[in-house]
Amino acid sequence: MPKVLISDKLSEQAVAIFRSRGIEADFKPGLPADKLLDIIGGYDGLAIRSATKVTKAVLAKAGGLKVIGRAGIGVDNIDVPAATERGVVVMNTPYGNAITTAEHAIAMMFALARQIPQANASTQAGKWEKSAFMGVELTGKTLGLIGCGNIGSIVADRARGLRMKVLAYDPYLSEPRATELGVRKVVLDELFAESDVITLHTPLTDATRGIIDAAAIGRMRKGVRIINCARGGLVVEQDLRAALDSGHVAGAAFDVFVEEPATANPLFGHPNVICTPHLGAATSEAQEKVALQIAEQMSDYLLTGAVSNAVNMPSVTAEEAPILKPYMRLAELLGSFCGQLADSPIRSIAIELEGHAAELNPEPVKSAAVAGVLRPQVDSVNMVNAPSMAHNRGVELSVTKHDREPDYQTLIRLKVVTETRARTVVGTLIGGNKPRLIEVQGIGIEAYFAPRMLYVRNYDKPGFIGGLGSTLGDAGINIATFHLGRRDDSGEAIAMVEVDQDISDTVLAQVRALPQVVRVDTLAF
Repeated sequence: MPKVLISDKLSEQAVAIFRSRGIEADFKPGLPADKLLDIIGGYDGLAIRSATKVTKAVLAKAGGLKVIGRAGIGVDNIDVPAATERGVVVMNTPYGNAITTAEHAIAMMFALARQIPQANASTQAGKWEKSAFMGVELTGKTLGLIGCGNIGSIVADRARGLRMKVLAYDPYLSEPRATELGVRKVVLDELFAESDVITLHTPLTDATRGIIDAAAIGRMRKGVRIINCARGGLVVEQDLRAALDSGHVAGAAFDVFVEEPATANPLFGHPNVICTPHLGAATSEAQEKVALQIAEQMSDYLLTGAVSNAVNMPSVTAEEAPILKPYMRLAELLGSFCGQLADSPIRSIAIELEGHAAELNPEPVKSAAVAGVLRPQVDSVNMVNAPSMAHNRGVELSVTKHDREPDYQTLIRLKVVTETRARTVVGTLIGGNKPRLIEVQGIGIEAYFAPRMLYVRNYDKPGFIGGLGSTLGDAGINIATFHLGRRDDSGEAIAMVEVDQDISDTVLAQVRALPQVVRVDTLAF
């Protein structure tokens, strides 16, 4: 039975989802860091919000961990590269918070335009400073969105309902999608120059870190208002404070900060700044929604292999998982065949899909093939970390789908190029789920993938089969299956021999010494 640790506050319904699906769930919110280190090794899954920090040290202790589920969108509190290296899937819930976070940005925009927090504090203090809080209308103003994905597009929709003009800077936003949203796609400098209000809705990456700094603010129109409900670090806080002090920026509303919890910050104390303690996702509806979503996602993965909203591997839906499973197994076995025979560093791995295989989601198949190739050479490799491990080793990966009609209903061709040679193998599924090797280096053969095998390249001459059989028989090794293939009229042949006993180096040397043998290797599947 899979076992999950819930170390942050999730609703009782979320906990019940795990248990109702046959997963043992330990609910221990507020777990101290040292205690987490002590017990994490006994769990298959870890469900968290933002409080638990999943560091490299935690992952080093999590020998059996398969999945980390973050109820929310941000994974800043998870060492994702370390998790990927250890083959742990990291999931989040990118859509559950979208409406709530977008509404918070709109609320901040209203509060900023009408100085509502400042007016509230003044009025409750017994003052009646009606003339001190002169606001601005939002109708007719231009809103600039930096990022127009899930959250940004909702903000755009709400802003258009307020009769605002909306500009969007987002390298991934297509023109048709911009037209559909009713926004104008612009370059960043154009957004800075034309916007009355700028709001950020982008992840924190090397490309977006400090996207609003002193130079960017200098390109904005005087009196601009800036809202950040996305990620701390997108705005250089000291530069913004200077622009607020000079009056170039009329106001700012921030829900996120470079350092959180933010007990001190350059923006604090300025009369034209509104701050909230990272409340973007803090509604009861959103908190419940993401908790239920992460429980379902983690359960699906642990029970069926379905992957939803993973940040470090391809997604596989619950419907796709059982269909993809035999194809992924075939790809992994083909990869293992090539990986076990590789005798020099690997330079590229190319996967070709034909027939039914070409109709599937190719990314999981690719990951499985790469894992198979690397496993004989790299410790602790799996589908999660295989592509990144290949990338780190300079291995080029490619996937090609063909719409031509293959000789088999489904077909996967794998080509692995090393420093010294290229090797191509082809496989299919018999009966829809039984993997078979059908071709090696252009030589047709139909062979099982067995736990103990000999792969022999030989000259197609009389006496080879008898010599091989006698050598193995004399050593007390029983042949379970014997598969042969040859290239027509070329004298080249191959054999895939399943045996019931392990083959010692001494016997292997005897097989290599047979006059017809070119090469022999032991394989294990």
